[in-house]
Amino acid sequence: MFGQRHQWAILIRRLRIPEVHSRRTYRKIRPVVRSPTGRINIVTMASHPTFGVEEEFLLVDPATGEPVAVNKAVARHAAEHGVKLQLELTSCQIETTTQVVSGSGDLLEELTRLRRIAAEAAEKSGARLLAAALPPTRPHEFPISDNLRYREIADKFGRIAEEGICGAHVHVAVPSRELAIRVTNRLRPWLPLFLALTANSAVYRDADTGYASWRSIVWARWPSAGPPPHFDSVDEYDGMVRMLRRAGAVLDDGMVYWDVRPSAKFPTIEVRVADVPATVGETALLATLIRASVMTALDDDRCGEPSPPLSPHALKAAYWKSARDGLDGEAIDLLDTHAPVPARKLLQRMVDHVRPALEDVGDYQMVNCALARLDRDGNGAMRQRRAWRRRRDVKDVVGELAAATLA
Repeated sequence: MFGQRHQWAILIRRLRIPEVHSRRTYRKIRPVVRSPTGRINIVTMASHPTFGVEEEFLLVDPATGEPVAVNKAVARHAAEHGVKLQLELTSCQIETTTQVVSGSGDLLEELTRLRRIAAEAAEKSGARLLAAALPPTRPHEFPISDNLRYREIADKFGRIAEEGICGAHVHVAVPSRELAIRVTNRLRPWLPLFLALTANSAVYRDADTGYASWRSIVWARWPSAGPPPHFDSVDEYDGMVRMLRRAGAVLDDGMVYWDVRPSAKFPTIEVRVADVPATVGETALLATLIRASVMTALDDDRCGEPSPPLSPHALKAAYWKSARDGLDGEAIDLLDTHAPVPARKLLQRMVDHVRPALEDVGDYQMVNCALARLDRDGNGAMRQRRAWRRRRDVKDVVGELAAATLA
């Protein structure tokens, strides 16, 4: 979230977008990224965009579940296994970054490998790795990581920098920033549903918050957080970012925390609305659906389909509803009636919407299997509440999340 980002660089050779394309055709891209070991990896995709994921985790005391400030030690142990972990704003957090991959199977393997190595590094440092979007326990403090930029953020923004917030960010390659802006506009109606899907912060400070994603409520206090406005051009987007910087609402472009945004440097789009999911399977499902949504948006753009109109107030209401209810409640149908519908039903409607893209990349069956597991096991918020209701003991919640982190 706040750490120095993995090198998401994309080299596009002779990229020209013709005015007319047949449906479900995607340009060839060549992502170039540095792996955690420093080697250059080049993946050539002939038919669909590559993607990658950043996951943020809490580091907690194995006995009490309280956050512990050991991220430097954890990063040092992980480096011994060739994995570079990013330090986050607070020293109770760590971030993993996958390599850029072409398929959901490769992504699942990467996520599993990185969680395992990070968990082993945490154990060597006397801590436990926890995939939770906020600490379930009542922490005494969140020490800021010893970093000049982090200290500047903490000094500038005060208490909102001291919460230990953990999310998941999905990067998908797109051919240009212009297209990234247009894709951003088309993804806005789906952002609340991605939040409901991954909600994983129901229990916070030894209590059920009444929300499936309390993280999203806390996170909204940052001046550049939440859904972005609709932008008609790159110039309009860049102008808004300049305004935020002049106002002091962000220190730099890296602090533009909108839930979907184009990269300022590379032709990628980043979706960052999610709580960190409880399991690797849920993270892989999220990333797979986001990539298919990006592919569908690119296809609609090529075919001249208009972007769906969306009231900012309706979007705000949909965010609140998804944060409140999560996956086992209701969500707002922003593309049709603007009425509440069962979130699981709206999720199936999304899968149907992006099914051509899922089938093109061979992910349709994977998504249906992942949804069946969600129906059986629930997502992170549902796991947290089941554990909490047993005895109202936060240790049960921590234990449940720790097991799910490596499940």
